[in-house]
Amino acid sequence: MPKKISKKEAEALGKKLAYKTRLVWDVLKPREEKKLWDLAEDYKAFLNAAKTERESVTEIARRLEQAGFKTTASPRPGNRVYQVFRDKVLALAVLGKEPLSAGLRLIASHIDAPRLDLKQNPLYEEVELAMMKTHYYGGIKKYQWLARPLALHGTIFKRDGEKIELAIGERPEDPVFTVADLLPHLARKVQMEKKLSEAVEGEKLNILMGSLPLGPREVKDRFKLAILKTLYDRYQLVEEDLVSAELEVVPADAARDVGLDRSLVGAYGHDDRASAFSSLAAVLDLPTPQKNLVLLFFDKEEIGSEGNTSARAQILETFLQSLFRLKGESFSSEGLVRTLEKTRAISADVAGALDPDYQEVHEKRNAPRLGYGLALTKFTGSGGKYGSSDAHAEYLFWIRQVFNQQDVVWQTGELGKVDEGGGGTIAKFLAALGLEIVDCGTPVLSMHSPFELLSKADLFMTYKGFKAFLAAP
Repeated sequence: MPKKISKKEAEALGKKLAYKTRLVWDVLKPREEKKLWDLAEDYKAFLNAAKTERESVTEIARRLEQAGFKTTASPRPGNRVYQVFRDKVLALAVLGKEPLSAGLRLIASHIDAPRLDLKQNPLYEEVELAMMKTHYYGGIKKYQWLARPLALHGTIFKRDGEKIELAIGERPEDPVFTVADLLPHLARKVQMEKKLSEAVEGEKLNILMGSLPLGPREVKDRFKLAILKTLYDRYQLVEEDLVSAELEVVPADAARDVGLDRSLVGAYGHDDRASAFSSLAAVLDLPTPQKNLVLLFFDKEEIGSEGNTSARAQILETFLQSLFRLKGESFSSEGLVRTLEKTRAISADVAGALDPDYQEVHEKRNAPRLGYGLALTKFTGSGGKYGSSDAHAEYLFWIRQVFNQQDVVWQTGELGKVDEGGGGTIAKFLAALGLEIVDCGTPVLSMHSPFELLSKADLFMTYKGFKAFLAAP
């Protein structure tokens, strides 16, 4: 039988032995408060400038140039460098005092987000309305994209090779676009009696472009023709130019404070630009480090990291070759393998926060909560950890020590109950290179919706945690 102890002794013992999460607002240092609010304002500006992966690369590069980074082709003393791959991926490095062969501190995030993409032959006319066909990208709830203001962003090449960057729907004076929804009076059979996943068909996520005709009644497709003329008059585009274009339909809303206390940020793209922003802000605040630091911002995570701008491509290996050259170190395939084996990394990705109205799909002991700091997620995947990278005990011990020593408020994370669903990140693709890696990021509510939510407190602790990780010896 255990020895009986007093209430005071039990409380002291509990404080000594039990693990308890901390609410950021309860332990935030006074000197950190201004930084927290200022960081959130900067983050909102970042989100508004970076609605697509291409725009994210442009905005990150702009901030790096401001901070004195140079491309790998023209480095400066101190060797803070970056490289852009196909305008959709960016890698940066801060070369430290140690050789590369001693291993890196690496943070990788992704800058693509769920959206609607225009098809290759998008423009058509139906019931005297001009429309555009879309194909949704990533895991969305299709009904969330109906009856809301949308913006059109993307890249188009004209017949003469001129490149046009398009963004329509973001300025107050711009028109917006929308996918019309069916009125409830007529939706009973075609929508409301179906399963939610089937109520809105992907082929009916079509964008309304206009309703003015061009020419008399006898002119064929005169509503479509009116849109083509507008595109030609404003941008000198013809319909064939749309075939090779990359045009993305995203929410037209700007990032906003949410709640009377303004403690939350509501926006499109927290997944995963919260991680991209936090890691970027962290590295820009660091002096020359001991370790060599690398940040990667990938594309295509939301569709399984496929293609040559994803985490499966050999972007890291290519970038490291240029770093060996800049450091004046000899490069070999064996040396690269040894460097990666000694590398410690974070797969920076947001976590699914405990939803107050749907707590039954979470395992509450392990679900991250808004306001309790960044989430450290040992494994992702689904069911029996399928499709996961499962971090080792030795590495988790090291990283929690780093966070605790720098007073970073953190919590554990898991994406729902064991058999409820699940999802993956880029961690497993980088783990295959031999480095140590764990998922870590900001908890988010309404994930993959057009208006996701996060706590400014958690964003700050993500930044603080990433900074501690990058500076760790």
